[in-house]
Amino acid sequence: MLIIIVEGGLLLVVLLQDGESSAGDFAFFASYITAVVLPVLAIMLVTSEWTQRTAMVTFALEPRRGRVLLAKYITGVVLTLVAVLVAVVVGLACALVCQVVQPDLTSFDLGGRFLGGFVITQVLAMSLGFALACLLLNTPAAIVVFVAYRVIPVSVFGVLAVNLETFAKVRPWIDFEYAQGPLYDLSVSGAEWGHLLTAGALWLGLPLALGVLRILRAEVK
Repeated sequence: MLIIIVEGGLLLVVLLQDGESSAGDFAFFASYITAVVLPVLAIMLVTSEWTQRTAMVTFALEPRRGRVLLAKYITGVVLTLVAVLVAVVVGLACALVCQVVQPDLTSFDLGGRFLGGFVITQVLAMSLGFALACLLLNTPAAIVVFVAYRVIPVSVFGVLAVNLETFAKVRPWIDFEYAQGPLYDLSVSGAEWGHLLTAGALWLGLPLALGVLRILRAEVK
């Protein structure tokens, strides 16, 4: 519903300004919404049992906690794919409206590379929320840390990269958001894959590993 409301606002702006548009543009705009909503849903999937104290029931029914976590992660991936599908459908619908009103300025092109990059970046965003939820096991704390995780490093690293030439060379290796940039159109080179894997291991892999270890060993109350 949130995607439809925001996309409707964007459609209105495009029509009023007689701007060029494509289905891919509308779907790309939706990615900013899903990149926030999906991690929050992933956080709630993990932390709901611990904050509502139903973990004992869950792990009594399925004592293998790894399976429970895997099921929750797969659910998060499925939700991500559904969100991407909704964004694409809404993007096509908005492009159809634009085609009727201003046919010369509208394209139905989605871009195969964009779709692939869209799915990957959304799965990574969801995974980040999932990792922080496993690590903290508290819904409000995980959401706050997730927002800080996405905003503060980008701002700090951006300022440092502008003012320090040496840091600008190091940034791709430690800035996960920056390293994901080429994924949006899948124009990732060999070195950029290295940047993504290194930064991802630091900002996603490490919290996820610690979080999973915590859940596997945590005392259920």
